[in-house]
Amino acid sequence: MERFVEGRRAALQENIQCHQEVHVVMGNEACDLDSAVSALALAYFLAKTSSPPKAAFIPVLNIPRSDFALRTETTFLLREQGIAETSLIFRDEIDLARLHQAGLLSLTLVDHHVLPSTDAALEEAIVDVLDHRPLERVPSCQFTVELVGSCATLVTERIAQGPPGVLDRTTAALLHGTILLDSVNLNPAAGKVTPRDVACISLLESRFPELPAHNTIYEALQAAKFDVSELTTEQMLQKDLKTLSNDELVLAISGIYINLEVCQVLEEATVPCLHLQPLPSPWSCVSIYTQGNALASRKKVLPILRAALGGLGAMAGLEEDTAPPPTPMNSLVDESPLAQAVPPLCPQAVLERVSRMAAEQPPDPDK
Repeated sequence: MERFVEGRRAALQENIQCHQEVHVVMGNEACDLDSAVSALALAYFLAKTSSPPKAAFIPVLNIPRSDFALRTETTFLLREQGIAETSLIFRDEIDLARLHQAGLLSLTLVDHHVLPSTDAALEEAIVDVLDHRPLERVPSCQFTVELVGSCATLVTERIAQGPPGVLDRTTAALLHGTILLDSVNLNPAAGKVTPRDVACISLLESRFPELPAHNTIYEALQAAKFDVSELTTEQMLQKDLKTLSNDELVLAISGIYINLEVCQVLEEATVPCLHLQPLPSPWSCVSIYTQGNALASRKKVLPILRAALGGLGAMAGLEEDTAPPPTPMNSLVDESPLAQAVPPLCPQAVLERVSRMAAEQPPDPDK
């Protein structure tokens, strides 16, 4: 499997130059672990069993390369099995429409069976479908649509029906981990596992007894799925992004997979003690305080936050571990301006000021 994936880019270019068929195996636009592994494993199987292998079988991950880091369970499992990210081909790196117009494209869909409207022109290039979700529309080509826990189960069954010896350990490990994750570790109470999923796990383990124990790989994949320690703030907001829209606006909803206790840390701080008193807040997600210790400047509060955030400094906008500048030697005061008379403060004034700052912020030229 590893050598197969490494050679896909060269095979793609060679077949384009020679005007020969390019057979793309592609998952859905979510590009979760099931879609990615199903595309890789089925393309590998087709390349090994097609005779003569005139076509270049190309697994395509149906997202831009820049989004791949967000699929943390996929990056984890592929890395564990020695599949280099640099060898993968993503949707923004292959022009399917141009290949189709040139008469070179054959397309196999895995983990979905209906293309989005933006890809409607590719419908006539579809030659095969493997999917495990309810049938929305009967494909006009060969198809296997079965309600099992994982599309990787259908791929495993297809491989098992082929010549012996095609399945290698890497492919087996990818399929094994994917089926366990999708079926919630074969737990019947979760309502996602079927007898065919269980049978495929047994088949893979019978051929490769050294595969990891169920709990070991399932817990590792679950941990990787929610591990955001390597993501930037922007990537965290994109990882589980959902959008709603109407004619006037687009509403984005993101999930953040960490416990946010910075407020508690500040409330309980003793070096220095901030003497925080809560103020009324118009939103439950915004906490506002008066700070009784007027001598505790931002310079003294920053170490508390840095210690609390630890490895999450990048997420809090502390990408650079830079200390605040020292107080100038010619400064006439060595204390916070808050030590002077504190003007009255209300939540509305804070919110108005923040809104005004946001409106005055110049546009980011990189966006």
